Amino acid sequence: MRMMFTLLAGAALAMPAIAQEAEKKWYPSKYGADDSIGAMNNLSPEGTINAAKLVKTGKTYALGVVTGPTTPAYPPRSYSATILQSNDGQGGSMGANKVTAHDDIIHSWVGIGTQIDGFAHLGIDHQYYNGVKGSELYQPSGVTKYGTETILPTATRGVLLDMTKYFGKAILDPGTAFNRAEIDAAAKAAGVTIGKGDVVLFHTGWMSKSESDPQEFIAQQPGLGVEGAEYLASLDVVMVGADTAALEAIPFEDQTKPFIVHQTLLVKHGVHILESINTAELAKDGATEFMFVLGQPRFKGAVQMVINPIAIR
Repeated sequence: MRMMFTLLAGAALAMPAIAQEAEKKWYPSKYGADDSIGAMNNLSPEGTINAAKLVKTGKTYALGVVTGPTTPAYPPRSYSATILQSNDGQGGSMGANKVTAHDDIIHSWVGIGTQIDGFAHLGIDHQYYNGVKGSELYQPSGVTKYGTETILPTATRGVLLDMTKYFGKAILDPGTAFNRAEIDAAAKAAGVTIGKGDVVLFHTGWMSKSESDPQEFIAQQPGLGVEGAEYLASLDVVMVGADTAALEAIPFEDQTKPFIVHQTLLVKHGVHILESINTAELAKDGATEFMFVLGQPRFKGAVQMVINPIAIR
């Protein structure tokens, strides 16, 4: 996250004071001192069955954006692809059936485009979820604990809160933070109650900036506030995401506490963060709840991962 701090520190402006953080120790986790999956303990077969009952039309939604060379990303993150041919592309084939083929090599950061943050991605003074020290999990070749390959396969209820309706704007202003009052009001308007094992997604309209103004899309954004993060964690949700690059409001609510929402969800409560989620079509269709499905690539030792979650209605 160091490159994020450098890029965004200058953009952080003073915001209204937020509730003082609790001073209590944030570890061991309520799921146990040896727990490694965090809020995913709240997933259950019953939750999957109930989520499947939400499927009425069979319509599917790709919640991941297309990742490519022009995808907005925090510097120095980037993407490139190299396509290889098994021959010169004009002659040479294999067998009587004339097989030809292509292979590819992707050179990419995995914290680009639509992504999930693992528990080893961000910490508090070199401590990570459940108090694990960075020195205990870090290796240049891949973390030895909390790699994103250990994230459980997920099929659970998803909830969409359309914050553009709540604020009455097609695109929320950068720095706009939503907390418990706004979350409760948006949920009430949507006719949903956030529950244990849910994945909560926010639609802010900010994704449209990714094409019209990629730099602004990254540098600032509306998003979740720290009180809202604490509140969602208290409801035992398993993931929280939005159509923004960092989930939380930037400029930050408190300029002296960058990425505190990340610290609150990932480190203190073991709730995974989903970024750059394509919520536009769900919002257009007025979707409020759906079946959410995610099976991320299992690259050993990665701390983030490019994903394409699916919503089914």
